[in-house]
This record gives sequence, structure tokens and C-alpha cells, in this order.
Amino acid sequence: MHPLFIRPLCALATTLLALAALPTSAQEFPKAPVKIIVPFPPGGPTDTIGRMIGMKLQELWGQPVVLDYKPGAGTVIGADFVAKSKPDGYTIGMVNSSFAVNPTLRKSLPYNTSKDFMGVTQLANFQLAIVARPDAPFNTLPELIAYAKKNPGKLTYGTPGAGSTTHLGAELLKREAGFDMLHAPMKGSAPAHTELMGGRIDLVVDPFLSILPYVKAGRMKLIATMGEKRVPGFPQYATVAEVLPGFDVSALLGFIVPSGTPKAVVQKIQADTSRVLAMPDIQKRIEEMGMDVVDSKPEQFDAFIQTEMKKWNRVVTEAKIESE
Repeated sequence: MHPLFIRPLCALATTLLALAALPTSAQEFPKAPVKIIVPFPPGGPTDTIGRMIGMKLQELWGQPVVLDYKPGAGTVIGADFVAKSKPDGYTIGMVNSSFAVNPTLRKSLPYNTSKDFMGVTQLANFQLAIVARPDAPFNTLPELIAYAKKNPGKLTYGTPGAGSTTHLGAELLKREAGFDMLHAPMKGSAPAHTELMGGRIDLVVDPFLSILPYVKAGRMKLIATMGEKRVPGFPQYATVAEVLPGFDVSALLGFIVPSGTPKAVVQKIQADTSRVLAMPDIQKRIEEMGMDVVDSKPEQFDAFIQTEMKKWNRVVTEAKIESE
């Protein structure tokens, strides 16, 4: 063959091989066990959702899907592990709202939230709720706001910790409604519940799932939920947005991977996760936990994270909130 034809043909062959490799790599993924990094200790709703989805993905993929727990530093340890993992799709990170809050809340991070990760999909939204002692002199949000304005600085509210989504949600509520109350940060939900039921604080802001048993037992009364719409399956509970239009605070839950992961692999993980989230038994279980199924595309989840980062940057900065 004439030398003039050799180089173009080689280039064409290389291009065709590269193009052929992309769908094949996605179709063949995974060829080995996949790890889901959970930034919390075992137990709790994040772990529960991770296990449910992981088991279904394992069935679809025919490969083990193992949950690997990396708790600590407000989810920073888990996210850092993902950021420094090989970008091949075999390490998937679970993230919650702390992922979007930490860039403002913490003075330094071992990774760049905007550059070191790729979104795969948002899985669900955790509904949050504000609850009071049964003997509180208010039963609805308008009554709470009116009481707080007549008694400035008297109310005390507890959360699982400073800088948590629940803390930031309460601060946003204070600013939007124009009243004040004192924050009492706790080391987890259980101590906050104990303090409320013991009469030492007036309110608690916590995930709906965590407070629901106490509300049902009459040991707390639910003032309002904080999401965009009423909790599926619990239409009796009003939202903050019904009093303050546009108010929407919920705790996100999603999958991320290290930046540089092949897009075809990311799309494969997202598509298969979408199949799992569409399964009736999974949807039923997630809704029973007081959550909304989301199932977004990678680019949608990336955009949502950026929006959340900007929203919480404003709240953290204006309220001068610092991590513990």
C-alpha cells in the first residue's frame, strides 16, 4: 500500500476502536465488586437506603455491591476517600446535604467540591420537620411565629448539631419569618429528643422519619414539615411553604463518583440506579420513611449541588454559623 494511505487508515482505525470501546466498557461494567462509600456509621436512614439500592444493583450487575463506612468530620472523610479513589466507577460515594454545606461551613477541605467529583444521581429528599413539646402554647406555624415575636429570645430549639441541615433550615426559617430563637446544638438526634421531652428545650428540628414515632405516641407535636410539599402518605401535616411561599428545606441524598470517571460508566450507574428507584417495593419503602424519590440525571444533580452550595453559603455567612 502507498505510504500516503497508511497514516490516514491507521488514524481511522484508532478512532473506530476508541468509539467502539466506549459502549462496550459501559455494557461490561461492572466486572468486579463495587463499593458504596457511606459517610456515616452503620444504622440510620442513609445506611438503610444505601443497603436497599445496593442489594438491587447487585442483582442487576451480578457483582457484589459492598457498603464501606467512612464516618467522621461531617461527611468530609467519606467524600475525601471518594475524591482520591480511582475514577473507574467501582467507588461510588453517598452524599447528603452536608456535601453542599461544607465548602462554606469548614475553613478548609482536602478536596474541591466543584472539581473533584461528578454527580451520578440524586436518590431522594429527606423531609425535615419542626416539632414542639405537647404543652407548647402553639399548635401551628403561624401561632409559633406570633408567640416568638411576642416573646423574643425565649424559645430554644435543638438540632443534631451545629451546621447540620436541620440547624441551617431553622436559621433560614427564622430569617424568612422574622423572629428569633436560641439554638441548642446536640450530639445527635437522640439527645435533642430527650431534651425536648424532658421540657428543657421548646422545639426540635429533625428528619421527619426520626420524630414520627414520638409524634404518633403523643410525646411531641408536629408544627410543620419543611419541604416543598406535604410528606407523601402524611397529608395531615402542613408545610412551612404554606405560610412562607417558596420555602423549601430538605436533606438531599445522592450518588457521586470521582471526577474523571468515564461518562459512559457514569450513565450506566445512573440508568441502573434509575431502574432500581422505579421498582414499586423500593418506592414504597422510601415513601414509608418520609422521603421523596428523586431520580435525576448526572447533569441535573451537578446543577442541583451548585444551587444548594449557593443557598447554604448565604445562610451560613449571614448567620455566622461555624462547624463544631
